[in-house]
Amino acid sequence: MAPKIIKTDCILCVNSCGINAYVEDGKLIKVEGMAEHPVSEGAICPRGEALVDYVYSPDRLKYPMKKVNGNWERISWDEALDIIAEQLKQIKEKYGAKALAVYNGSIGVENIELAGFAQRFRGVYGTPNLISVEGNCFRSRIMARQMTFGGYPIEEPWNSKCLIIWGQNMDNSRVPMAAKIYKALDSGSVSQLIVIDPKRIPMAERGIHIQIRPGTDCALALGMLNVIIAEGLHDKEFIEKYTLGFDKLAEHVKQYPPEKVEEITWVPAEDIRKIARIFATIKPASIVPGTCSIDQHINGFQNNRVLALLQIVTGNIDIPGGWVFIPFIRLGDLRVMEISEPIGAEEHPLFRQFWGRISPYGQQMLFADAVLQEKPYPIKALIVNGGNPALTLPDSVRIKQAMKKLDFMVVMDLFMTETAELADIVLPACSFLEKSGVGYVYGVTTCMPYALLRKKVIEPIGESWADWKIWTEIGRRMGYGEFFPWETEEEVIDFFLKPSGLTREQLDKEHPEGAYYAEKKYLAAKYRTPSGKIEIYSETLAENGYDPLPVYIEPSHSPVSTPELAKKFPLILTTGARIPQYTHTQLRNVPVLRKAAPEPIAEIHPETAGRYGIADGDMMTVETVKGQIAIKVNTTEDLAPGIVSIPHGWAEANANLLTELEPRDPVTGYTELKALLCRIKKI
Repeated sequence: MAPKIIKTDCILCVNSCGINAYVEDGKLIKVEGMAEHPVSEGAICPRGEALVDYVYSPDRLKYPMKKVNGNWERISWDEALDIIAEQLKQIKEKYGAKALAVYNGSIGVENIELAGFAQRFRGVYGTPNLISVEGNCFRSRIMARQMTFGGYPIEEPWNSKCLIIWGQNMDNSRVPMAAKIYKALDSGSVSQLIVIDPKRIPMAERGIHIQIRPGTDCALALGMLNVIIAEGLHDKEFIEKYTLGFDKLAEHVKQYPPEKVEEITWVPAEDIRKIARIFATIKPASIVPGTCSIDQHINGFQNNRVLALLQIVTGNIDIPGGWVFIPFIRLGDLRVMEISEPIGAEEHPLFRQFWGRISPYGQQMLFADAVLQEKPYPIKALIVNGGNPALTLPDSVRIKQAMKKLDFMVVMDLFMTETAELADIVLPACSFLEKSGVGYVYGVTTCMPYALLRKKVIEPIGESWADWKIWTEIGRRMGYGEFFPWETEEEVIDFFLKPSGLTREQLDKEHPEGAYYAEKKYLAAKYRTPSGKIEIYSETLAENGYDPLPVYIEPSHSPVSTPELAKKFPLILTTGARIPQYTHTQLRNVPVLRKAAPEPIAEIHPETAGRYGIADGDMMTVETVKGQIAIKVNTTEDLAPGIVSIPHGWAEANANLLTELEPRDPVTGYTELKALLCRIKKI
């Protein structure tokens, strides 16, 4: 009997690629890319290819576990739920509801059941403290575009003629998008490619490579705007019809001539002029920015704003191949509005809300202070779902100190992560292949109004539960049963899909490969800003004491801002490099992936290595003002001299032993992870 093929999607990362899962006798035996999926078009990365090993890993958590005298003991679900409910009730009675924080990791971005039910529980419990990966990733971009356009336009690179890939190695992080861009380059539909990156990534071989100093992206973009406006290359008709504040921008960018920007960025003035002219004169054009590489700076919010201004002044908004607006799918809303302010709301008020748009998130960078110093109030308990913050948040030492001080901590996960090891109760969660849900391409990263049914492929491993069921059963034990009426996955899916116009039956029987929930339209955007126009100059930012136009700010620690410190730490450190085998901290216990990428590797230029007596393959220490790690070296001429690049997500060489929770971007609260100072030494 031939294996059964189930069409679903993979949510090991934000790309949400379509996959065909092969099942025989109830067991997953193979996974391949789904050719009909309009985003991934059959592309699949090493992580997707390793799904069988991932699901059946011997390291899977199969039963609820309780820590007793420092050791883990298996307990029943009933006992685990009773303990959790009792502890949470006591904390609420003693300290108030806001003493509980709920943490959603990256997987909560792709897994709407996880994210939705976590939000529902914390709302019913009464805590405002939902903290999430969005506190240092991606929401900065959303905020910047919303504050400029009133909505969120998305890049559509496969329809562009000119592309700028800005701080993003797609071959490692966005395989399906990279495949589409290579296809467009091969066909000639993309006629000009510019790659802005300190490293000469593979895609740079197909176009112009601009090797920039880490942390100076805003200056480069302002220099490009200087050229475009001074030479009259801006789209005067678009600017006149749809925007406000161009005259102020034109005056503002006069202080960023290419020669000055060259001193800041390491990019020759003539190259700045060259790429500015190309981008302004080949239309349609699109900037495809990296996420963390743009966000995680002292002025990451303004980085995102200035890239939006480049799109605006060239008229590359709401046209095919530019930044376009697509309809977002309407889904059932599980949120219950909180009545008090989360941590970070006072320090970063716009991260919390603007124009009546309230973010559900507190700022996770203040979590440690709330626990260790009880500022602005004490947090005494933490529930972690879909993340590993003990390893992924800056200043891991301080984060672990905070977790150890908590009165009570629960982790839901597939594996005993570094965070789970610190918990009191660990609950075994299903993988996405062991439950059904709404798998939709929500457009924030893919620009397609497309949804599919994420189908249950196999039965849960051991006693693992779906996230929605875990939250539901905790809620019921707490006495919140009326807020958690769902009994089956089918009921949950029907609830989410009801406002969308799609049904579970349609996506199951008629369109197992997925379906479009709306038609993409161009030149139809309504700018939902206070003025009704695109706001180049932001009165909202000005009224709140922030720069209304992007201003270049030097990284907090750099050869320019801290020259004395740079004498002790003379190299520039950038953290967070991606490799295709792993997503953040995940999958390092999958043998086939570990064999392909067995250890963390730092990259430096041979000239830099030679200065310190270091050769390819050596072990070295990397040290910042915060801490030190040991890591193996790979020398490469692709990386600019004077830079050290290290990956993230490795417990063996944890990048966040080198990073700090402060200083923070004043608007968003994001911390600096991409342009630090360090020194190295051969071991």
